[in-house]
Amino acid sequence: MNHSKVLVTGIDGFTGQHLSKNLLKSGFEVVGLNANIINREAIFEEIKKISPNYVVHLAGLSFAGEVRVRELYDVNVQGTVNILDALNNLAQHPTKIILCSSATVYGDEAKNIASEDSHLSPTNHYGCSKLAMECLAKTYFDKLPIIITRPFNYTGIGQEDIFVIPKIVNAYASGKKSIELGNLNIYREFNDVRDVTRVYCELLKSISKSKILNICSGRSICLRDVINKLDKISGIKMQVNVNESFVRLNEIKNLCGSNLELKKIYKDSFIYNLEDTLKWMYQNKAS
Repeated sequence: MNHSKVLVTGIDGFTGQHLSKNLLKSGFEVVGLNANIINREAIFEEIKKISPNYVVHLAGLSFAGEVRVRELYDVNVQGTVNILDALNNLAQHPTKIILCSSATVYGDEAKNIASEDSHLSPTNHYGCSKLAMECLAKTYFDKLPIIITRPFNYTGIGQEDIFVIPKIVNAYASGKKSIELGNLNIYREFNDVRDVTRVYCELLKSISKSKILNICSGRSICLRDVINKLDKISGIKMQVNVNESFVRLNEIKNLCGSNLELKKIYKDSFIYNLEDTLKWMYQNKAS
C-alpha cells in the first residue's frame, strides 16, 4: 500500500507545477484537487476519496494587489477551513499538512528582519486574509499535524507577468528598450521557486508540526538592483520610467525574513542566488 500520496491544492499554478516536479523526484505520488475549495460539500467528498497521506495547500488568491475583496477572504480563509475540516473528518489523518500563508502578514518591517515572533501588522486585504487564515488554522494544531509557512517573495519560470520580476525579465527577453514600473526603491527577497518547493518537500518529511515557519533566504535586494543585474545579463541598457499609478498604497518598503528557525529543520534550504534565477528566467524567455 502506498503511504506517500501528496494532495497538492493549486497544483496547476506557478508554485504547484514546480512543487509537483520536486515531489515526484523525491518519490512521492502527487494528486491535485479538482473541487473548488469554497464548495464545502465537494471538498469533503473529494478529500475523502483521495484520502491523502500528506497535503500541501497552495490554492488561493496570491496577488497582493487583488481587488476582489470578498472572494479574497472566501478563498484564502473559508477555503482553508473547508480543507482542514475535510481532513479532520478522515478516518486516518494525514502525516503532515503544509498551509501556505505569506510574509505580507508582517506588514512593513523596514527596520528589522522579520522573525516568526515579530509583530504582525498586514497593510492590505491580501495580508489580512492570510493572517486570518493562520489564526483559524492554529485552532487545528491539536487535531492535525500542521506547519504554516510564510514564504517571502520568490519567482521563476512560469510566474505570471502581473508579478514584477517576470514582467521585467520579459521586457528584456523581448528586446524592449524601456519599461514602466512603480516604486524602484523597495527591498524584497527575490528567492527561487526551485528552492521554495524543495523546502516544502523537506518539511513534509520532517517531524515538525504545530509550527509557523518563514520560508526565506534572509537576503533582500533593491528592485533597482534587479534592473542593473538584468542589464548585465542581457547586454541591454533598459530605460525605466516610474508610473505613479503602479505605486501601491501602503507599499511595504522592506520585507526580509529571518531563516534561523527554518535552518533548524533544513540547513541547506536556499542554494540559488538572484543571478542564477534571473539567468534561468531570461534564457528561457530569450531562447
